[in-house]
Amino acid sequence: MLRVAVVGSGPSGVYTAQALVAQDRVPDVRVHVLDRLPCPYGLVRYGVAPDHEKIKSLQNSLRTVLEHERVTFLGNVEVGGGGIPPERLGELYDAVVYCVGAATDRALAVPGENLPGSCSATEFVSWYSAHPDAAAAGFALRARSVVVIGAGNVAVDVARILARGARELRPTDVPPGALGALAGSRVHEIHMAGRRGPSQARFTTKELRELGGLPQARVVVDEAELARDPAYADPSDPSARVPALSSPPNAPPLTAAARRNVEVLRGWAAGGGGAGTGGHPLRTIHLRFFLRPVELLERDGRVAGVRFARTVPDGSGGVRDAGTYEDIPAQLVLRAIGYRGVPLPGLPFDPVRGTVPHLAGRVLRDGVPSPGEYVAGWIKRGPTGVIGSNRSCAKETVASLLDDVPLLAGRPSAPDPVAALRAWGLRPVEWDGWLSIERAEAALGRSLGRERAKIPDWAGLLSAARSGGRDRR
Repeated sequence: MLRVAVVGSGPSGVYTAQALVAQDRVPDVRVHVLDRLPCPYGLVRYGVAPDHEKIKSLQNSLRTVLEHERVTFLGNVEVGGGGIPPERLGELYDAVVYCVGAATDRALAVPGENLPGSCSATEFVSWYSAHPDAAAAGFALRARSVVVIGAGNVAVDVARILARGARELRPTDVPPGALGALAGSRVHEIHMAGRRGPSQARFTTKELRELGGLPQARVVVDEAELARDPAYADPSDPSARVPALSSPPNAPPLTAAARRNVEVLRGWAAGGGGAGTGGHPLRTIHLRFFLRPVELLERDGRVAGVRFARTVPDGSGGVRDAGTYEDIPAQLVLRAIGYRGVPLPGLPFDPVRGTVPHLAGRVLRDGVPSPGEYVAGWIKRGPTGVIGSNRSCAKETVASLLDDVPLLAGRPSAPDPVAALRAWGLRPVEWDGWLSIERAEAALGRSLGRERAKIPDWAGLLSAARSGGRDRR
């Protein structure tokens, strides 16, 4: 029997477990999927916006893997930090695959970034997704104007949730506290700003178009600002090139996705913006480009706005400052400029890339593969790709692990890793404990006249897990 621990129950961890039990090179593989949280699914549960039900339905396929007879879910098990050290975990299993993702956000590194009212989009997403680590105070949403810095799908998600009314979000699993705050929101203006042009934006066309269909919001774009992008002139032309932004001089044509994005923005510019569907928009979303944040402005000890440097294409694949500035007033600033991996005590770490050094998924210690230690997902390759990208990433790592099986044969492992985890002082939440949480969230939703509502705090989640799940030491 080959016992493997997979640390992390998001898509990369679950796809790793799936690849292990689906292969036939080693017939008897048992996989324990460990997670610091008592709930599975990682960013599918705590990162996908609540109004994106189709993407959230991916939980159903992940669930099938976690219910496999040779897969065991063990929540509430922290590795590193105050939990079990990686070196000790390695003594319990024949191999350990770390799929811990990119746990923090990138900083702006500008003056004023730490002022009250300046937060990461990760914090905001965690709050409306009911992540138990989210700040207890939450977001009061008393701001009239919000600036979202970034031009990717997370920035679009944040802008969309801010622009939606509580009635639109009531059918979702948004926790009661967040739903109440959104119902009382005073937000009127939402500015989403990227430092480059529309053809360089990282959001998908589907996400972009959703902004134009919000019942109580309208989208405003500035055609003169968009036109600074060389690709804006005629994005429908397959030969459209962007040498000023893409360099070298013989730049490739726009990708189909970039061309669609620019075409949507051209349509909004020609028609006066995305008008929404409700007739009387309560909020306005301003999509801004070629703006680089240089300072967060302060008034009375809080954020009062963002000072942006105007940028223009530099002819070398990026942008340069144009020498002019623009201040946008805001009482709340949310940065959405990417995720970043953090060191896991006991594992090597590349601080530049924010990843664990590896060779085809094998952890490298001083440049040499460490038998029994592996990585997959964002901690392996950085925060790139879509959810499906984790499948091929996991398969590569599992192939390396299986190739190493002869090297793993002599490693010590515990006859009962779960008992050893309990002996270490941990209290794992097993699958029936998670099912108990699901039942409790359904009951909470019914009590509020909704289908489901998430439990937003550690105490509530663990209490629900213990009420119907096993709690053995």
